[in-house]
Amino acid sequence: MSYLLRLECRECRRAYEPAPLAACEECWAPLEAVYDYGRLWADLRRQDIASRPATMWRYKELLPLDEEPWVGKATGFTPLLPAPRLAKALGVRGELYVKNDAVNHPTLSFKDRVVAVALSKAREFGFETVGCSSTGNLANAVAAQAAAGGFAAYIFVPADLENEKLVGTEIFGATLVRVNGNYDQVNRLCAEVAQKYAWGMVNVNLRSYYSEGSKTVGYEVAEQLGWRLPQNIVIPMAGGSLITKVAKAFEELRTLGWVEPVATKFFGAQATGCSPITTAAKRGTTEIDPQKPNTIARSLAIGNPADGYHAVKTILGSGGAGEDATDGEIVEGIRLLAETEGIFTETAGGVTVAVARKLLRAGKINPNQSIVLVITGNGLKTIAAVSGCFEEAVPVQPKLAEFEERYLPVGATAGA
Repeated sequence: MSYLLRLECRECRRAYEPAPLAACEECWAPLEAVYDYGRLWADLRRQDIASRPATMWRYKELLPLDEEPWVGKATGFTPLLPAPRLAKALGVRGELYVKNDAVNHPTLSFKDRVVAVALSKAREFGFETVGCSSTGNLANAVAAQAAAGGFAAYIFVPADLENEKLVGTEIFGATLVRVNGNYDQVNRLCAEVAQKYAWGMVNVNLRSYYSEGSKTVGYEVAEQLGWRLPQNIVIPMAGGSLITKVAKAFEELRTLGWVEPVATKFFGAQATGCSPITTAAKRGTTEIDPQKPNTIARSLAIGNPADGYHAVKTILGSGGAGEDATDGEIVEGIRLLAETEGIFTETAGGVTVAVARKLLRAGKINPNQSIVLVITGNGLKTIAAVSGCFEEAVPVQPKLAEFEERYLPVGATAGA
């Protein structure tokens, strides 16, 4: 049984019956899924969740499906890990946690969540062909879950995307369409294709459903904290949807009475080379000025973010802030997380860590409060970003004496 009531325009509030719609027909603003929270409150209890499988579908009533999920049945419920060594390095004295979607199923990023919802909804709508425009992670996730769900898939990406993500898409048998242009140009082409062909494009005519999958990050964080909300959360931003949906998840949990009404500050993280949302947040305005991307964090390289306006509203309305990180700081963030907590993240995660460090140093995040850092993808996807950071190790002969001479400090003793 679905608790989805309708789709509703975020701006003019026009209501629509659930259907594969790209945007409001009146003002072209995004459409939002609206649920029957009265029935949810009456029918569902927090304790009902505990006995369910450890996947994103433990929260299925809060997602926009009419039927059981068609794909992604093992997706979600990734670890929320205490990060004491990283906390010490950052000067955090309160609780610091890492929400680690770098180990999500099946393609090691949070995009697996949104695709599981989108392609399951595509099945309900009767689509046989699906697709997306992507900066990498979404491409991998759509290709993999399309293969598992029996869909044909067309994936549109910038031609200069990291090779790891190109291979991670083609391996699943999807048709990869490389486009000479940045993401915004790729997305326009994808939208034109969606208008002409009866295909389910996850971030065009399925976007209202696709984006709801991001809420499960927020549900999991709250449940894994013992049904508490963090006082601060740092989230990387590309199109800006994720931060708005985590905020929606927290508000839904308050509405249902599952958590105490703690106010969470939202902090948005972007790369300096593509920071339209954080630039607006720093100015204290919701007006987004598009940018031409130039950053190693290609998964965040969206110069004209579809949800930028709402992302800034989420940040500023919570009392949080936006900040960006240079390419050098991004690499430092990747290494710091790896060296302190043993988590290898892609460049977007490096942005999260680097921005958190800058915000803490600037006094914008209280180091005595609880903090969650959201890591959205695996470092194996962006190997090239850090491959030049290390000197090539000179081989030694297989002799103990040569190993000791090369690698052990003078005076080292056995067992030290």
